Amino acid sequence: MATSTAHSVDLADAMVMTPPPMADYLVVAPLVIGFVFGALCLMTRKNTARQPFIAITGLVLMLAADIGLFWHVLQNGTVVMTMGRWLPPFGITFAADMLGAVFALIGGIVGLAGGVYALEDVNQTGRRYGFYPFLLLMMSGITAAFLTGDIFNLYVWFEVLLIGSFGLLVLGSEREQLDGATKYALLNLLATTLFLLAVAYLYGTVGTLNMADISRKAATVRDTGPLFTIAALFLFAFAMKAAAFPVNFWLPASYHTPRIVVSGLFAGLLTKVGIYALLRIFLTLFDVERDMLAGAIAVIAAATMVLGAMGALAQNDIRRQLGYLVISGIGMMLAGLALGSRTGLSGAVFYAAHSMVVMTALYFLAGIMGERMNGFALNKAGGLYSRMPWLAALALVLFLSVSGLPPFSGLWPKAYLVKASLDVGAWWLAFAILLTGLLTTIAVGRTFAFSFWRERRENDADEGSTPGAVSGVVVGSLVGLTLLTVAVGVYPEPVIRITDRVAGELLAPAGYVDSVFPADMSPAAGEDMTQEGETQQ
Repeated sequence: MATSTAHSVDLADAMVMTPPPMADYLVVAPLVIGFVFGALCLMTRKNTARQPFIAITGLVLMLAADIGLFWHVLQNGTVVMTMGRWLPPFGITFAADMLGAVFALIGGIVGLAGGVYALEDVNQTGRRYGFYPFLLLMMSGITAAFLTGDIFNLYVWFEVLLIGSFGLLVLGSEREQLDGATKYALLNLLATTLFLLAVAYLYGTVGTLNMADISRKAATVRDTGPLFTIAALFLFAFAMKAAAFPVNFWLPASYHTPRIVVSGLFAGLLTKVGIYALLRIFLTLFDVERDMLAGAIAVIAAATMVLGAMGALAQNDIRRQLGYLVISGIGMMLAGLALGSRTGLSGAVFYAAHSMVVMTALYFLAGIMGERMNGFALNKAGGLYSRMPWLAALALVLFLSVSGLPPFSGLWPKAYLVKASLDVGAWWLAFAILLTGLLTTIAVGRTFAFSFWRERRENDADEGSTPGAVSGVVVGSLVGLTLLTVAVGVYPEPVIRITDRVAGELLAPAGYVDSVFPADMSPAAGEDMTQEGETQQ
């Protein structure tokens, strides 16, 4: 008769037994800060005077944590933090490499600029109905999505930021807002469903949710598992979230409906989370499948950028025009993913950082222009140069930057993407990038000419009330973002070095995997431990 023998189990094989360095807590600090200050704002939502101070303090601390994390990763490489003391892949892992740290840092800058701009753009009613709690919730979800090392928790953080963004979108409950929110919610629900389906399919295939562990196991199941199908599902889901062709129609239908500050934050941040997810999944997990889908991604990229620029050229509403420019920029980033070279990926990451800053600034600019012109219609615009020459100067800088013209930040990533296209013989993709730049220049040039150079007709000038002086906080947030694009355009070397390092890490995912699973720690430790505990005699 067989009897079981008890064996002692050494939990050290599967658990973190020593406390992590204090600097490693920076990887979760932005998330914790966002939730804490969001809760404080929620508790004080009836105190509309105190709430902005609490929110801005939280956003400043989040940015400080993002800066600290970026510096930590820059100096020491990928930072890994596992929740619950269980080692990967058992515990929930946060992993910050240069890609995640860069996106989190730029996101923190844009979030703080949006919080400052909202001091004037959001009235007491908006504050009472939860603008700042929703903002901090969205920022927490965005930052956590950039830093998570778990594919299922990437889905969770997508849902968190979706809840925050939806709350910001419907704030005010106007008919136009509700219509835009409905389209936004339905399309994102479809994308989220496909995302969750792909995650479930992937877990059933490889048996793990940790992204580094998936990367290790993907090669062993590639011949028997449906990885290409899973990769295609991820591509469709994230392309929809990033507003890529042909599933981009929800963005221009919804981004012009909320407050300008909300539109600016959406344009700068939300679509970039989709781009980040595509870069992470297709270069860390499915590099072989990315090669197989490269042609399709390139076609999607070219169609997205060209049709986005053409859509911007056809718009009469400034906010709708900017929505199409957001779509066009997504095509630029997808082009870098399709090319898959170090130069192409560096250009894609550079363009993403540039777009986060410039598109947010353009929406802030549109807010001031709309207030001065008593509306956003170009056919009724005019006379801004004579009244506000400083605004014309800022507009010119931002328009040239989004067009990819020197000496501003938009020039360098487009140059990198064109070079990368020509290096692999994809002349048609290089042509699409250059054509997009030309169409964008014409579109924003038309806006500048109508709004600033053309004299406003007296019957239009008499409509509506005469606006007062522009608030200093509004101008400050706009000027800050504009100076950033000027500085990067004039002195791009530090950014180029960083994006080149990001591209190198993406092309060599073994470094990311080894940071999560050091050589002295095997992900199979838990399996060995279980087998020892079940030994029978």
